[in-house]
Amino acid sequence: MPEGWQQLYSAVLSDALDAIGIWNQAMSPRIRPLDESLKLCGRARTGQYMEVPFVAEGENPYELEIAIVDDLKPGDVAVFSCGGSSRIAPWGSLLSTATHARGAAGCVTDGFVRDILGIRELALPVFHAGIAPLDSKGRGQIQAVDVPVIVDGVRVEPGDLVFGDADGVVVVPQAVEAEVLGRAFDKVNGEHHSMNELRAGGFLRDVFARYGVL
Repeated sequence: MPEGWQQLYSAVLSDALDAIGIWNQAMSPRIRPLDESLKLCGRARTGQYMEVPFVAEGENPYELEIAIVDDLKPGDVAVFSCGGSSRIAPWGSLLSTATHARGAAGCVTDGFVRDILGIRELALPVFHAGIAPLDSKGRGQIQAVDVPVIVDGVRVEPGDLVFGDADGVVVVPQAVEAEVLGRAFDKVNGEHHSMNELRAGGFLRDVFARYGVL
């Protein structure tokens, strides 16, 4: 994880990406945290789901799902693309428990989640497109892992920095990570000074002129 990542928030990372001309790395408002008090920061481990109408005889539909969760390392984020399907709930309490035990950072999916009370008890950051009791078996299945995926319209590559908080999820591509983080930490510092002066009664116009952040 980047040193001092706890100081960051999704809005400042989105602003830093905007500043270098990368405008499409924030997921839409429909991707929400199960627990708004938790922050998520880690490296993407990706899985691509597709809808299926049945399970073939003798097939284990969870094979790749199990493999990627068992292979998660500390700081990894499971990023599961479901292509906007309304039939797939790939994430639940068992995957969350295994992820937590591996020391991984959490999960982001544009599919549904279930077993949410158990997940909340773990205090594992999980971001989702909805809550439903659906098993993925016979509805959706991972076709590939550790490949580039599109999650809620955002391209995510393995190893990209994934950050989520109460405002949403932002993905920072590895190629621009150093520049984005530098800008983000600079803005955090500027906002800190701005907030202190505003609390002391300073005028917004003067504070903005001094620090250039809003």
